[in-house]
Amino acid sequence: MYKLLLVDDEPEVTEGLTVEIDWERLGFTEVQTAGNGREAMELFEKLEPDVLITDISMPFMNGMELTEWVKRTYPITRIILLTGYDEFEYAKQAISLQVDDYVLKPFSGSQLTETVARVVRRMDEEREKRSNVKLLEEHYRLTLPLVREKFLSSLVTRQQPLAAIQDKADKFGLKLEGEGYLVSVIAIYHSDSEGEPGEPGEHEPGHSLAASGDLDLKLFSVLNVAEEIWERDGRGKAFIHQDRVVLLTVSRHADAAGAMDETLPTLQEIMQSIERFLRLPVSIGVGRFITEIGSLKYAYESASMALDYRRILGGNRIICITDMEEQVHEKLIFDEAKEQLLLKTVKLGTEKELEELVDRLFDDIARTNAPMREVQLYMLEMITAIMKFTKGTEGGGMDELIGAGSGILYEYEKLNSLDETKAWFGELCAKVRSRIASRRQNSYKRIVEEAIAYTKEHYGDSELSIAKLCQHLHISSGYFSTLFKRELKVTYGSYLLQIRMEAAKELLRTTDLKTFEIADKVGFADPGYFSLCFKKYAGVSAKEYRNGQAESAT
Repeated sequence: MYKLLLVDDEPEVTEGLTVEIDWERLGFTEVQTAGNGREAMELFEKLEPDVLITDISMPFMNGMELTEWVKRTYPITRIILLTGYDEFEYAKQAISLQVDDYVLKPFSGSQLTETVARVVRRMDEEREKRSNVKLLEEHYRLTLPLVREKFLSSLVTRQQPLAAIQDKADKFGLKLEGEGYLVSVIAIYHSDSEGEPGEPGEHEPGHSLAASGDLDLKLFSVLNVAEEIWERDGRGKAFIHQDRVVLLTVSRHADAAGAMDETLPTLQEIMQSIERFLRLPVSIGVGRFITEIGSLKYAYESASMALDYRRILGGNRIICITDMEEQVHEKLIFDEAKEQLLLKTVKLGTEKELEELVDRLFDDIARTNAPMREVQLYMLEMITAIMKFTKGTEGGGMDELIGAGSGILYEYEKLNSLDETKAWFGELCAKVRSRIASRRQNSYKRIVEEAIAYTKEHYGDSELSIAKLCQHLHISSGYFSTLFKRELKVTYGSYLLQIRMEAAKELLRTTDLKTFEIADKVGFADPGYFSLCFKKYAGVSAKEYRNGQAESAT
């Protein structure tokens, strides 16, 4: 369940503790040891231990320095200090660093076991608290209505991809699949047609809901009445958005007439119930019929426009936008949201995701039945977006892919049908996506190759580190670490150590340099630490390695 790193410069201590204590029973599936702070730092990247047990007094990097580094770099790791009486002041200082516990030397295995068990219990409690299914379910149950309402509100404020809407609707238990959609909006007004939303009527009794100045209370009351009737008739969903109650019709009809025929009687009953039980003056605006749930924003806006006619017709009525304005097609707009989604998919999406998006973009054309001038503008805006994107793509070099501006527009003008245009545009986007993916992979390889070359050239620099290398490469260390490990299957720290150790082996085989001189040449400022690392890497000391090579040569 947990991983542990035990750090002490006395091998008999680490070896004894690994054998004496039943770490598996305490909950540890992996236990590793290190002889000093530097070695521990190198192990951290690979192991990422849950618990660190470290001595304070060690060569190369002591336990206090290691503790400070761990708290900065791996803040959730639990730390237990091993300290002698003469180091107690250090231990108190470590407590200020939020060290979890400490054990005074000399200690027995049972004392350390008890201390570790305490720390493990704390971790178990925290994990249980964070992953307790019942608590999470209860929290989810309590917040789900708010999350649902926020999601429904988002549908009437911005366009969203159909897949994202379906995914969230399934997650929140909302049935939004239909052949068509209507949005109706209930607004509370002064009984006088010139009044403002949310103002109580002058002639209502002082104790009534209408006389209350609390708009939130009124909206909640209207929602209660409307939601009961709306869901009873299976019309769809009701929710509050800003200062209005929104009624979403999820219709089984694929035409406006059918959807309106099933919606209007329910709206009439809702209005009568609000007047009878709440005595609130309201108006209801009904927007245009749409077939794509991702376009609810436009349906909501047209319902709000219908409410504006209340100032002409008066309040306390249902107003349909189609009765007030000439029936027009749904606007065909290649807006910023669609452009960003297209460019993101070309840049980062899969081949299938790009195909699905192109399908949706061209389905919008067929669905809205827009006039040719809007269709032409829509497609030109899509093409222009790709042209601007390729021109601004780092490194350029895409001219041969899409041609000059006049060339690509000339190709577009030769197309004779919407299907031809869709196939042509899809192929264009696929080519750009493929080129970007290829260039990105080449970029990854180039970065790693440059890192390898720089490392081989500068491994003798004792200050060389992943931070210094990334400064040279002008990239973040987090991004580089992931990239390097993915390409070479080892961490950069392990790779650098390997380069240095192999260089040391070569010098031991071919020169008479002293061990401390070799340590300096391969990037170790501390000869003692070099000797420790070399023995761990080669299995023998530097002297033994050199002697062994000499013997094999004879």
